[in-house]
Amino acid sequence: MNTGLRPYQPGDLGRLREICVLTGASGGDATGRWSTDDLLPDLFLEPYVTYAPEWAWVVDEGDGPVGYVVAVPGTRRFVDWWRRRWTPWFAERYPVPSEPFSEEERLVLRGYEPEVLLVPEVDDYPAHLHIDLLPSAQGRGLGRALIENLLITSLAKAGVPGVHLTMDPTNLAARSFYEAVGFDELPSGALGRWIARR
Repeated sequence: MNTGLRPYQPGDLGRLREICVLTGASGGDATGRWSTDDLLPDLFLEPYVTYAPEWAWVVDEGDGPVGYVVAVPGTRRFVDWWRRRWTPWFAERYPVPSEPFSEEERLVLRGYEPEVLLVPEVDDYPAHLHIDLLPSAQGRGLGRALIENLLITSLAKAGVPGVHLTMDPTNLAARSFYEAVGFDELPSGALGRWIARR
């Protein structure tokens, strides 16, 4: 199978930001859900390709990316970097919310609180990832190829013992996919929020 997998290139960023939004509502389109469509990629995509572009790959079948995976091999270092470098950038665009928090404001708080990424099992599963595929690219083995052929292999070669991710427990299709590629719920992952693979 020609999967169209390739390393991330800086020229991909605009399209990947679009994909992040188009898959940002439990796999569905989040366009217009928040006051700005920049919020999701500013939290879940751009910091990753800024910090570790070498750990990002895309699926490009000839007309531009239709999906991607981004990762960091060491979440603790990434959180330190985020606090020093990304939070000030983020704060210029999103004012710090004050209680009571709306749903969007709770999301904005993630830009100020990168420590949320430090799951209790972070030392056993130090890497973490985000993966998104447009609906047209799903169900064809491309997500498995991103995780198996690139991310897991590369992490193993780098000596990283495990990887974790956060998922929406209501996204049953995503949960089935992650289980199929070897992810299990972490002991601390209430309702399947955190899952991991060695």
